[in-house]
Amino acid sequence: MRRLEKLFRLPAGDRWLLARAAVTLGAARLALWVLPLRVARRLLARLGPSASLHDVPPERIGWAIRVTGRVVPRATCLPQALAAEALLAQGGHPAEFRIGVVKSERGRLEAHAWVVSGDRIVVGGLQEGLSRYTPLPPLPGPRG
Repeated sequence: MRRLEKLFRLPAGDRWLLARAAVTLGAARLALWVLPLRVARRLLARLGPSASLHDVPPERIGWAIRVTGRVVPRATCLPQALAAEALLAQGGHPAEFRIGVVKSERGRLEAHAWVVSGDRIVVGGLQEGLSRYTPLPPLPGPRG
């Protein structure tokens, strides 16, 4: 109940952005469940530009993705990065989708996804930092 109270105390623009982020994140999660990453990115890129997102700063889009990531089931770093990339592109902001890997202490390969817009990490920044991950070569754009 507290979440709903907090939601309704937000300005209308923030509520709209959270709804948009929740729908996009849910779509990204669902797409990744049934489609390869390349196809899911291409599908989300087809949403096209949105004039309503042009005035939303990249940091605010990241905030919306992180908040909705707490309520969308299994919204790990990969669907969050996909949703952020799509919303940033819709708003006309630069978006660089990145994946990095590291070998764990147990010898398992672990991966992490994040999105950079300009010189800032918008989604996927870790408290312990990304420096332990070896970035993979950048993936071609979702339309490419």
